[in-house]
Amino acid sequence: MDLSRFREFLETISIWAIPVLFAVTLHEVAHGWMARYFGDRTAELLGRLSLNPLRHIDPVGTVVVPGVLLALGMPLFGWAKPVPVAVSALRRPRLAMVMVALAGPAANLCMALLWCAILAGVVRIKADATLDHWVVLMAQAGILANVLLAIFNMLPIPPLDGGRVLAGFLPPRLGARYERLAPVGMLIVVGLSFLGLFSWLLVPAYRAAGQVINALMAGPAA
Repeated sequence: MDLSRFREFLETISIWAIPVLFAVTLHEVAHGWMARYFGDRTAELLGRLSLNPLRHIDPVGTVVVPGVLLALGMPLFGWAKPVPVAVSALRRPRLAMVMVALAGPAANLCMALLWCAILAGVVRIKADATLDHWVVLMAQAGILANVLLAIFNMLPIPPLDGGRVLAGFLPPRLGARYERLAPVGMLIVVGLSFLGLFSWLLVPAYRAAGQVINALMAGPAA
């Protein structure tokens, strides 16, 4: 990698690092918050309800995979260390597990809306041009990262959130069998992702988020 490409890669990291870290962090914290609501304090007692990204970083899912995808110019996704949930401590465990699973993608959609508000505000309030440009790019990255993470996680493949949601709606015995696919499920997901076989889902989501960004960048009509 020559110097110019290395500098470009570092600039890309400076734009995407904060949005991606907080996207995966809030995703996991939301799982823990919902589990606590239903009676399980496991994540709280282990310090996993913290907004400190260092408590949630997975070396592969938070650092290596997103970094490789950024370097290759591919749609971004990643994951943090899963928040532990003690199913036996949950009230109405089947409903609780569905709600816990949905909490992560819901948090990402809320964060995408927050980044939309930041982008709209920066576009309308002109200040330092260099800082504005950097914040605009970061807000765009935040929108894209959170939308893609929410949609990706709702794929009905365990251990992704969508797989847990589907298992919760299946008959109990069948749902338990389906969840046992989790150990190989992530390997399948990563393999299919690197082969580009999720592009049919992620590319339309990427384009939809891009249309929202373009609309916000256009500013108010004159």
